[in-house]
Formats: sequence, structure tokens, C-alpha cells
Amino acid sequence: MSTSPLSDDLSLHRPVPRPAEGVWPGLQDPGENRLRMRVAQGLMRAAVRRMPMRLIWPDGTVEGGGGPTSPAIRLVRPEACFTRLGRQGLIGFGEGWMVGDWHSEDLVGVLQCFSENIEELVPRPLRKMRGFYDRGQPREEVAGDAEASQENVHRHYDLSNDLFQLFLDDSMMYSAAWFEGPIGEDGQHTESLTAAQHRKVDGVLDMAGVRDGSRVLEIGTGWGEAAIRAAQRGARVTTLTLSVEQAELARTRAEAAGVSDRITIDVRDYRDAVGEYDAAISIEMIEAVGVAYWPEYFRTVDRLLAPGGRFGLQSITMPHHRLRATKSSYTWIHKYIFPGGIIPSVEAIEQTLARHTTLRIDDRRSIGPDYAETLHRWRETFLAREAEVRGLGFDEIFVRMWDFYLAYSEAGFATRYLDDWQFGMSRP
Repeated sequence: MSTSPLSDDLSLHRPVPRPAEGVWPGLQDPGENRLRMRVAQGLMRAAVRRMPMRLIWPDGTVEGGGGPTSPAIRLVRPEACFTRLGRQGLIGFGEGWMVGDWHSEDLVGVLQCFSENIEELVPRPLRKMRGFYDRGQPREEVAGDAEASQENVHRHYDLSNDLFQLFLDDSMMYSAAWFEGPIGEDGQHTESLTAAQHRKVDGVLDMAGVRDGSRVLEIGTGWGEAAIRAAQRGARVTTLTLSVEQAELARTRAEAAGVSDRITIDVRDYRDAVGEYDAAISIEMIEAVGVAYWPEYFRTVDRLLAPGGRFGLQSITMPHHRLRATKSSYTWIHKYIFPGGIIPSVEAIEQTLARHTTLRIDDRRSIGPDYAETLHRWRETFLAREAEVRGLGFDEIFVRMWDFYLAYSEAGFATRYLDDWQFGMSRP
């Protein structure tokens, strides 16, 4: 295995952005704006009356459209909660959870209610005022050149390999699994997460036609599982990542699997890739590319594939009308979890392929509902191992932030606001 000579200098010696080091600029102070607080409070009270959920005030007063077992938002510091919501919209709502302005015993249920009613949460006339609090993604976070992209990757994936190992399964796959088989009394599949992750990877490899002797390019190494399984089929794999920490662990895992002689791991931007390949794969990496760079991403794959080559892509997707409405928005997920990210729609992928490449989709499957279960298992494990997370040096706010992120994502897939697709594409 080898690494690109330009790889390590960009981020290896930068301090990892660990929230436990106490850097939470402005988070403790919700600010002061009585008018926006009152508007946000009125909107929230009106929203919960239309939904099967409850709003519980500190004095025990309950309002909303749900019964006694419905999901509930328990207000701890109402003025701070509604001030944040009024000033920053849903970013402020998430920050209120992070600092404990509100709490819920059923966080996923609360977020599912909002996801199912996303179109009606804000009255239509007020939607036109979105620009007053949504200024769009910071220019430096929008994926552009390799250095900007690597900084975005560094802020999430280089938090700590140890952190991810605490809640991921043995496959170390950080993407939707694909479950099959019986479902238990709790409504979850009885199959292990590792088995479901291997089925997912194999599904992508099959769509890309990976077999013994294939020359394979992977865009987005993760921690190496897809490259390892491709190499176990007899393929020779070049896999690209922008995360130095991921690359190091992927090399270790490839050595342990006995396939390191068949895998080259490069810390390199996909646009700098060279060579010719029979197959390419990319599993939930396109979400970090950015709308403006989708054409270049697919053109790169098209350029690198040999005639008759195939591309196996797995991507989170959202409805096309929601993509059009929110593609320039700055969200809680951008600010705290995935800077610069944007989820495509199926239509956007198809249109980009048609306009900019010779690639065409000839196979597809949706595994979106399985992502809800995948996230449920991750969150359950994360919370069960909270003491170990803290032992790594992460603080209370980080733990609540990560809890909100996993619950937020689970709710999105459970309500089908988000989906996840595997695509098989061919190059003539």
C-alpha cells in the first residue's frame, strides 16, 4: 500500500476540533430579542397543536395535539429556547437541545413529528423572510479546492477513530446498512449490523461488476471495509480519502485482513486521480461534494473508467423540491456535523449524468428505511457507551450534540423525508 506524497502535511499536525476543549463560541448566550422570542413561541405553540405531540412548560402546563404517551418537548428554560429559535430558526432549536434549554424522553419521536410536518411548520408568508436569519453556508465551508474539502472532512472524520469505533460495528461502515431476514418483537431486524453492512457493500460491488482481476477505484475510503471486500474478490483497489486518520486505520485493517498487497490507499482529492479502471465505487461520499461540483465529480468517474466500465454509487437523497428550496441554506447539520455538505435528489443525479457524462443508470435500489434502523442501532450503542465517550475527552455538550445528530438523522429516514439509494451505472 502507498500514500500520495502531498497527503499528510495538510491536516496531520492541526489540532483536532474537539469540543471537549471548551470552544463553543457564543453557545451559552442565547442573546436577547423579545420580539423574535414571542414570534417563535407563538409559532411553536401553533405547530404542536397541529401535531401529535406535547409541549410541557416548567410549571407542568401541557399543550399540544398529542395524548399522554405522545412525544413531548419539556421546556427547561423557555425564554432562552424561544430566543434561540427566533434568532436562528432550527439551528437555534438544535442548540437549545445541546445546552439543555429543552429536553425530551423521546427525541426521535419529537423530530419525526417535525419531519412529517416540515412543509407546514412555518406559515407561508413567513417562509419568505428566511433570509433574515439564514445567511447561507460560509464561503470557506462550501466544498471547492482540495484544501477546503479536506478541512471539512477533518472537522468530522478526524474527531477521533476511537470515537467512531465506540458506536460502529466491526465493519466500521459509516453508512446505511441493508437488512434482510426476520424482524423481532421490537420491530428491529434480528440480523447483526455487521452482516447487513457486508450485504450493503457487496450490493455496491455487484452493481459495479467487481470481480477477480478488476481494477477498482474507490472515492471515499472510510475505514477501508469496501476496499477490503473488493480485494477479497481478487480485485486490485486504489482508494482515495481526504482523512489522514481514516487512512491510517484503513491501512491497519487491510493488513489484518491479509489484503494490503492488493490495496493502495491515497490521501488525495478525487479530482487528482489518474489511471484507468474497470470499476469505480463511492459509498455516501457525494453528499460532501457540493452542488457546484457534482458535474466534476461524475465527469471524473467517467474519465477514469475504461470503456464498458461500471460505477457503483450509494447516496443519501432528498425530494427534489426540498433540494431546490434548501440547497443554499445553512443548517444545524452544517454548523456542527457536516460543514459544506449537501444531499442530492435522484433527479439531480440523473440530470447531472445526462448533461455532463456518458454514464447512465441501469440498476438501482432503495435502502432508506434500513438507514433508520442503522442509525437507531448507532445511537443506542453511543448512549450506552456514553461514559467511554467522555473518557475520550468529549464533554456534555458534545454528547448531547451527537445524540441530537443521530436522532435527527434517524427521524429523517424513518419518515422518508430522506432516502438512500444504490445505483449501478455503465459507461458505453
